[in-house]
Amino acid sequence: MIDISTYLPQYKYIPVITGPTASGKSSLALEICRRTGGELISADSMQIYKGLDIGTAKDTPEERAEIKHHLTDIVEPGTYFNVSDYVSMCYETIEVLLSKGILPVICGGTGQYISALYYGYDYGRDASADEETARLEAEFERDGIEGIYARLSEKDPEAAAKIHPNNTRRVIRALAVIESTGKTFTEKNNESTSEGPRYPFKLFMLDMDRQVLYDRINKRVDIMVDEGLEQEARALYDSGADRKSTCFQAIGYKEFKDYFEGASDMDEAVYSIKLRSRHYAKRQLTWFRAMGDDINRLEASDMEKEVQAVLSSIRQ
Repeated sequence: MIDISTYLPQYKYIPVITGPTASGKSSLALEICRRTGGELISADSMQIYKGLDIGTAKDTPEERAEIKHHLTDIVEPGTYFNVSDYVSMCYETIEVLLSKGILPVICGGTGQYISALYYGYDYGRDASADEETARLEAEFERDGIEGIYARLSEKDPEAAAKIHPNNTRRVIRALAVIESTGKTFTEKNNESTSEGPRYPFKLFMLDMDRQVLYDRINKRVDIMVDEGLEQEARALYDSGADRKSTCFQAIGYKEFKDYFEGASDMDEAVYSIKLRSRHYAKRQLTWFRAMGDDINRLEASDMEKEVQAVLSSIRQ
């Protein structure tokens, strides 16, 4: 593990600010950057896409002008981008920032990204798994995901329980690993962490009363709609990007498909976005709470207390 005090004598850890959608993690991360002179590295699997601003709740242009953001707006919609790509780019960004004496402040709610960084997953390529992935992708194109997910549930129920069947790329990759290596996805992940994380990360999760969180989610969706979410979603659907790509699965965009095709009305689309956002928040909380004592829970009620808790924990 790299000792960041070599670059930043006053700090022992790199902070990772996470939590469910609409919990206020971006506001906290921005304030940490202001207090430390740090720069923000996104850990959001949808904010990587250019042009998807409203539905992915990116920070405002003013906030991004004030605090430099990294790993936001880096690929075009329809581009294949996985957790391995993210980890590689994140490590490169951290290295550059540390070499300049700048504290990286990681912020986002994508559990796979957070876990990969914190536990130090090694995503070295496996040729046999790549070949099996290609075969399963062809099967998916022909027959859909149901049969593939059923086999994954039978052979690796632990992985299946953690991966939603709509996340077709992860379902396919998990089954490809077990069918090509004879080892479960979980076993491979455990092997991949044998060397540990590259950097000393400290995890902080914003938490709050469930009903308060759901009310915040509902309100934020209403604001997104007022700011032009429908137009942004229509631009994505009219862009010509591959409809099977990850960005079309993002909450806030996929719910408009039926509306654009005349199968639902606007109220139904908005209701679906709110419902799926609440379900997503619940899954995020489950993911992060499963990390147990590795994550420091912050009660999202007092910004100054949250800031001081993070600063005192990452300093020497």
